[in-house]
Amino acid sequence: MAKEAMSAHGPRHVGAGAAAIESAWEGGGSPYAVSSKKLGMWLFIVSDAITFSALLVAYSYVRVASAAWPRPFESPSIVNATVMTGVLLSSSLTMVMAVRASKLGAVSSTFGWLFATAAGGILFDILHVREWLGLIHEGVRLFSNPWGTPLFGAAFFSLTGLHMTHVTIGVVYLIVVALGFRRSKFSAEDVEVSGLYWHFVDLVWMFIFPLVYLMSAKLG
Repeated sequence: MAKEAMSAHGPRHVGAGAAAIESAWEGGGSPYAVSSKKLGMWLFIVSDAITFSALLVAYSYVRVASAAWPRPFESPSIVNATVMTGVLLSSSLTMVMAVRASKLGAVSSTFGWLFATAAGGILFDILHVREWLGLIHEGVRLFSNPWGTPLFGAAFFSLTGLHMTHVTIGVVYLIVVALGFRRSKFSAEDVEVSGLYWHFVDLVWMFIFPLVYLMSAKLG
């Protein structure tokens, strides 16, 4: 049975089946200040931030609770970690430039900045793997090491490994967005959304670097 509904243009008849169909928003500005892509990425970032927060808290608890926590990071390792930090900070800058270029419609510049950001991520991974191999060569394992509590290896490899996995995924993500943007398959918004992910990965490292490396540096 049809029923009458009021609209801006006068009364109109709406069928029983059509009454269940949701109409498009016609009330002016969107009730949400963010697009679905950005909202989805922000929800992912919030959930991932909870995961990293739990790991950082767990690492801190194990470190404080362990009387013989190893301090394996001497001058070469600290320098390597500092270089890794500089690489990630530089990649954040190139990511900002990529977002700016995309909003200006500069396709080639956006492509170049995105690949520069991805190159920074690749360099970070190479330096990180090099450090892992050095620690493994010195005898660090998941549940043993030559210096102190056996929990160090599991805590270190779990935390830094999860972050390195995020960096690797980010590199692939940026390359896909760069190629898609050059072929007009992705928009400036897609570049901006990928930037949100990359800045989050960089921010997480700003917590890992002082907590894991600087506070476990071998002094003297």
